Amino acid sequence: MRTAEITNGQAFLNRNAQRIVDEMLENAERLGVAHSRGRMGEHLIDAGANAPGGIDAGLRVVEICMGGLGTVSAQLDRSGGRWPLGINVRSSQPVLACLGSQYAGWNLSHGKYFAMGSGPVRALARTEPLFEEIPYQEPNARSSVIVLEAASPPPPEVVEKVSRATGLRAEALTFIYAPTQSLTGSVQIVGRVLEVALHKAHDLKFPLDAIVDGAGCAPLPAPHPDFLKAMGRTNDAIIYGGLVQLFVRGPASDARALAEKLPSRTSRDYGQPFADIFKAFKGDFYAIDPHLFSPAEVSVTAVESGETFRSGGPDHAMLEQSLG
Repeated sequence: MRTAEITNGQAFLNRNAQRIVDEMLENAERLGVAHSRGRMGEHLIDAGANAPGGIDAGLRVVEICMGGLGTVSAQLDRSGGRWPLGINVRSSQPVLACLGSQYAGWNLSHGKYFAMGSGPVRALARTEPLFEEIPYQEPNARSSVIVLEAASPPPPEVVEKVSRATGLRAEALTFIYAPTQSLTGSVQIVGRVLEVALHKAHDLKFPLDAIVDGAGCAPLPAPHPDFLKAMGRTNDAIIYGGLVQLFVRGPASDARALAEKLPSRTSRDYGQPFADIFKAFKGDFYAIDPHLFSPAEVSVTAVESGETFRSGGPDHAMLEQSLG
């Protein structure tokens, strides 16, 4: 198991991620990834576009997205029925790992190229309002890693944008990309099961500093060559099959309220395959109720009182309809 670098309570997201990248490159053939250099000297890792990628590559990408502060695995479970393989994620620094790094919150689109950036690069650029609430600084980072859910590498304009925002030369940047339709991409998205719970907790105004630990799992669906179906399956795996447990400080009443509000079924848009919802809103992500993006089932433990509150549950009918 990898050990994240934490010194005097300070986590080093970018250094941790770079170590995992270096390991990926050492094992590129086994992981099915391909390394090259872009026009500006940036490192490019194809993890599932033209390169085959796979589950192991996807697990590494999730670890990178979390800045090395997450434990990620794939496990078989007979209780999963038709989808016995699940992705498990755990972090003892969930706010920093999930919201400070993993969340795909940086728009790195340019022209016809559309991509949202995730990974520890976000904590260097700090372009998002979310970082007003996350007091993390890594001023001495010498390199950074950007993960893109895309079928092609970024154009030079995107590389320049990232370089300018982080103050790092292009040669010090690594862009990892894999499309949703790939096995790597499927693992990478399902591996966000804990992250979506943290993001919804933030939307619900639950204090981030009260969340002290967390774990999540969701079934891994088969990838699909059609982008819309692939996107639908990976989102539905979390929305209708995800399970998360959070450990929080503070009054038990706050933990109970969070548990009641956190599951996806509290959303107005719950109850249809995500692909159908996406089409109904004409492809506008921002028109979809943001509270839909959360796990199906949640347990919240109030660590100071020892009470645990549970809400929600898997929707097997929707999983059958969506996951294939």
